[in-house]
Amino acid sequence: MAQQVFINLAVDDLERSKTFFAALGYTFNPQFTDDNAACMVISDTIYAMLLVKPFFQNFTEKKLVDAHTQIETLTCLSCDSREAVDAQIAKAVAAGGRTPRPPQDYGFMYSHGFEDLDGHLWELMYMDPAHVQS
Repeated sequence: MAQQVFINLAVDDLERSKTFFAALGYTFNPQFTDDNAACMVISDTIYAMLLVKPFFQNFTEKKLVDAHTQIETLTCLSCDSREAVDAQIAKAVAAGGRTPRPPQDYGFMYSHGFEDLDGHLWELMYMDPAHVQS
């Protein structure tokens, strides 16, 4: 069985977050979605668990950070092309997200990021397969 990744993110308003990510084309697994959490399907093996803050707090004794002013992680997802990066960023901005910095073009790699409604940073990148060594 392939290893799966579950990214857990604390959110203020679950329905608002689901609407935002649905506007980016993501779907949710209803089997693992309720009033406290939503399982966002990123790929066959990658999921983001959007957890309302009081529920998220049950999993740790540490204080939650304010993702609008502090950062603990930056989630990076690959895209199939530079155009796909730009298209997804445009969807994020149209849905209420913001871009904290301009795109970065390194020739062989292109990336751009967005901040979601709760301040979490998402980086999208395309890397030219001709430059990836195996």
